[in-house]
Amino acid sequence: MENKIYIAQFEKPLRLDSALCVLEESFTRSTAARLIREGKVLVNGEPADKSLKVGKGEEISVEIAPPKEDENTPQNIPLQIVFEDEHLLVVNKPKGMVVHPAAGNPDGTLVNALLYHCGDSLSGIGGVARPGIVHRIDKNTSGLLIVAKTDTAHIHLAEQIKEHSFTREYEGIIIGCFKEYTGTINAPIGRHPTHRKKMAVTLKNSKEAITHYEVLQRYDGYSHVRFKLETGRTHQIRVHSSYMGHPILGDEVYGGMKKGLTFEGQCLHAKKIGFIHPISGEYLEFDSELPEYFAKQLESLS
Repeated sequence: MENKIYIAQFEKPLRLDSALCVLEESFTRSTAARLIREGKVLVNGEPADKSLKVGKGEEISVEIAPPKEDENTPQNIPLQIVFEDEHLLVVNKPKGMVVHPAAGNPDGTLVNALLYHCGDSLSGIGGVARPGIVHRIDKNTSGLLIVAKTDTAHIHLAEQIKEHSFTREYEGIIIGCFKEYTGTINAPIGRHPTHRKKMAVTLKNSKEAITHYEVLQRYDGYSHVRFKLETGRTHQIRVHSSYMGHPILGDEVYGGMKKGLTFEGQCLHAKKIGFIHPISGEYLEFDSELPEYFAKQLESLS
């Protein structure tokens, strides 16, 4: 067992089960509720109910068992497959699904679904814990993700990502609006100095991060924006948007919560992906429709 301790840094109090999902991104709400129910979560050293509001500076400790690499099991979880051949597949991941198993969230992930669908036909470069996973998107981000079936495909696709030749376009709803309708955010991203689960724009131990944006529609206090990644740092769009003073709507980590508006989670969708097929050399590009939660939010803003 591993005991993890967090100090809450939320801008406003959150329910304990929601707070756990923010502090440990791999947690689902059901995982957090189970840990609380089993008495494995303490707030300031005392057991607490999942509905308890946790404020800034409070200590949360969680007892979790890290997953063993050989525990990943195939699970019959529906997958929305956009493209598939013997070398790779492109899937449309729903919001709320974790990409691969991690501490506190050992199953119900995209990897579990892929193991059921593909069997042994997944790249082994990511190890037993991350078979086929070439790149990731956040748990609360929906959208397109590419998965490698062979090591050769994995190597070629990873090289394209490294060389920034992958096409990756997202759409999001931000609070407020960027000053210009189009622009580029060029600001290095590294680990947050005091919050280990957060990233931040910083010059210390950081990497170059470049995001291009285009405002598609302005609403009263909000904007629908297209983002194009030139680099692919952890939480890049969320961090850059927050850094500019316009966080992604519904982003509990980077300041996207706003009172008086009803919404269904983080409004960020990986809409388009393009790459050179690692075997045929053909350029492939896939576009996905905005999911229902996103379209509903746009309708409510209109």
